[in-house]
Amino acid sequence: MAGSGPNDRSGARGRSGARAAAVGVDGWDEAEPAPGATTRVALLDRPLASYYLLLSSVGLLLLLGLVMVLSASSVRSYADSGSSYTLFIRQAIWVGIGVPIAVVASRMPVRVFRRVAYPLLGTTIFLLLVVLVPGIGSVRGGARQWIVVGPITVQPSELVKIALVLWCADLLVRKRRRLSEAKHLLVPLVPMFLFIDLLILLEPDLGGAICVTVVPLTILWVIGTPKRFYGAMLLAIIFGATMLAVLEPYRMRRLLSFTDPFADASGDGYQSVQGIYALATGGWWGEGLGASREKWPSLLPAVHTDFILAIIGEELGLVGSLVVVVLFGVLGYAGLRIAHRADDLFVRLAAAGVTAWIIIQAVVNMGAVAGLLPITGVTLPLVSFGGSSLLPTLVALGMLLAFARSEPAAAEYLRRRAEERRAARAVPIRLRTRRWLLRGRSRRPVLGLVSVEGARIDVPAAGSSTRGRGRERAGEPRGTASRTPRAAGRRGGDPRGGDTLARTPVDGPAKRSGSAGRTAGRSGERGGAGHAGRGSGDRERGGRAGNGQAGGSRKAGSRKAGNQKASRRETGGRERGGRASTGSGRSGRAGDISSGAGGRAGGTGIVRPRRDVSSS
Repeated sequence: MAGSGPNDRSGARGRSGARAAAVGVDGWDEAEPAPGATTRVALLDRPLASYYLLLSSVGLLLLLGLVMVLSASSVRSYADSGSSYTLFIRQAIWVGIGVPIAVVASRMPVRVFRRVAYPLLGTTIFLLLVVLVPGIGSVRGGARQWIVVGPITVQPSELVKIALVLWCADLLVRKRRRLSEAKHLLVPLVPMFLFIDLLILLEPDLGGAICVTVVPLTILWVIGTPKRFYGAMLLAIIFGATMLAVLEPYRMRRLLSFTDPFADASGDGYQSVQGIYALATGGWWGEGLGASREKWPSLLPAVHTDFILAIIGEELGLVGSLVVVVLFGVLGYAGLRIAHRADDLFVRLAAAGVTAWIIIQAVVNMGAVAGLLPITGVTLPLVSFGGSSLLPTLVALGMLLAFARSEPAAAEYLRRRAEERRAARAVPIRLRTRRWLLRGRSRRPVLGLVSVEGARIDVPAAGSSTRGRGRERAGEPRGTASRTPRAAGRRGGDPRGGDTLARTPVDGPAKRSGSAGRTAGRSGERGGAGHAGRGSGDRERGGRAGNGQAGGSRKAGSRKAGNQKASRRETGGRERGGRASTGSGRSGRAGDISSGAGGRAGGTGIVRPRRDVSSS
């Protein structure tokens, strides 16, 4: 039947309270994220996505390289030194030296790389001149490319790549206001890299010259060189490479053997044919790690350097070879992503130059192994044996990681994370230890609490004690006492199977209020709470109800304890409340109750009066 006056308002509050309790255990609507909650972000949209893409691909390539150097070099290393691990240990030492250097480079600011550009270029040009001096430069395989200093072998043509990247990027940034003029765009950049190419070709090292030429061409493309200038430079480079091939008979034979290696399978096409045999033998899944036959002496040359991909294909099959290709693809994507997202011109140019250098070198090596490109003696970055190639590559990748950390979104994220860590370190060690120890305890029920005025009360952290402190926050006098259940979900809420007992002075009879959303399971500020009501419909309707603490109405100056799980099932309707009631009156409109005893939030019937228990 229709009601009016305060009872109507009480029923409305009951219905709104039931809805408020049903929105979630933390007091916020599940359809809308709670304040401070983090929304799920796509992987590639996260601030450090470029950093972790680059780091993961480089790490996996390094690990794969160590394993395959051990497998490919074990037989020949044993034949040369009596130990199968000699070359592997040397490669592991180079990795152990290069990784810390790369870590240091990844933490360097951009200005450091700009400052070392000119000194590094001058040093590498000096080394390129020194290696050509007979008696200083070591000749291997018909090329004078190495400087031997005790147990250390230095290859200047590898060091000049990173030096040229830094110098070209810094030069164009300094002249950015004059780049509209051709002389400032091309001079002195083009004469310098042509001079370096000439020194490398005098060794001779055609593969190294190709990789070095890629760096300035990429940087000039990124900076926006007009197509007519760019086309003219490409034609000049192609013409020069053709003249070099014609002037040297062995280069011409190598180029011709690439087109049909089986025409001279025992001569100029021998290495290419053996590489194709190795890839074909592997099939889909390979012969198994360490089971390669081509790595034995008198078969495939340079198995642990130039042709290590052939051993990967033979032992790990097509799947293993495709994994290498995919990892280099991820590395290239990460490098171009860093260059695209950077707001610093130097970072953009240097990132593009490093990425082009590593990816083009990998493509030239893999193409030569697969018979798609001429054999130029270029190693596979991060995988092939050789410290002279590995160290400059790791330094360049460390610089690329530093550029990834300098992206605008990444820099802001790292700044906020550093502030949070500093704030966390400011907390005394005793409190931090206590929080760490409490993490292992079982979680207690998390309740969304709302004060009488409507302001939300902070929820204590999981595992922390809620006794005493919660009542003081809500304004409850310290004299009151309550028992908090030890585990949510027990029948009746109390560890002994009963309801929660609240001991406060009784303030007299009070009318029942249907509000459940505005009450949150805490005692009132002015006292006057009785024992929780035990309606006959409790066990039928809310057998697993939580700890509903009793309270009188707001007129009597008390607050009611709302159980959120029971309130979720209640809709505030009078019919359901009437069926659950065992006394007179409907839910939210039950008359006066003696001794100020209140039922559950929303009302479940008339409860028996209980004698007051004074707090001890």
